[in-house]
Amino acid sequence: MDSGLTGLRQVKQRAYEILEVASPEDRTSRAVQVCILLLIVLNLIALMIETMEPIYWRWRGVFLSFEAFSVAVFTIEYVLRLWSCTASGSYAAPLRGRLKFALTPLALVDFVAIAPFYLPFIGVDLVFMRAFRLIRLMRILKLGRYSSALRSIVAVIRAKKEELAAVVFLMLILLVVASSLMYEVEHAIQPEKFASIPGTMWWGVMTLTTVGYGDVYPITPLGKLLASAIAVLGIGLFALPTGVLGSGFLEQIQKKAPSGNRCPHCGGSL
Repeated sequence: MDSGLTGLRQVKQRAYEILEVASPEDRTSRAVQVCILLLIVLNLIALMIETMEPIYWRWRGVFLSFEAFSVAVFTIEYVLRLWSCTASGSYAAPLRGRLKFALTPLALVDFVAIAPFYLPFIGVDLVFMRAFRLIRLMRILKLGRYSSALRSIVAVIRAKKEELAAVVFLMLILLVVASSLMYEVEHAIQPEKFASIPGTMWWGVMTLTTVGYGDVYPITPLGKLLASAIAVLGIGLFALPTGVLGSGFLEQIQKKAPSGNRCPHCGGSL
């Protein structure tokens, strides 16, 4: 009996290592990760092709079979992750540990990626489910498990969240000020296009992002001068988050550098 339990624990530990914490030298884990990564990419391609109705209806059976196969693989992956997570000390408690694991961001992504397929079987209206078809796009977030670059992006955003929040707040202030000024200058001449300050914010967003669709634009000399100044400010303003993210990536790269290249006392480069 004890040998059976020991064998089950070893299987659970091995499953956890393959799915969660495998080393680069683990060929089995590497193969599993590559296969799941390829399946995620194929799912995204299939989802895009399905919007081409002539192709979809001609090969509808193939698309449905591929979707069923994908959901089966992702379901097995999710169940194995949920079952084997107790091999980690962080989720050792059989019930509480699995519940804690299920509420982690990546586990929630895994669940949402398969949930739309099963909802019709529990009585959810199929007409209502059409609105949730694009939830399958959540599978793209599963790439975060297998891409160190995506994990670095998340780490940078977390580390620089306060600076990014300050930049976003500054953008909102500039948007409100620019829209208010343009409304005051252009409303009397173009009441249908600059009807209100909230309505003028469409122009403000397009100008600050330097896109400018051309459907709303100033025609008075003062309005043109103001729009030019706002467009220039927009270019400079959008350079701020670039600098914040750039410094964050540099810090991440330095953290990943071998410890032998850094001073053990001050942390500076040698």
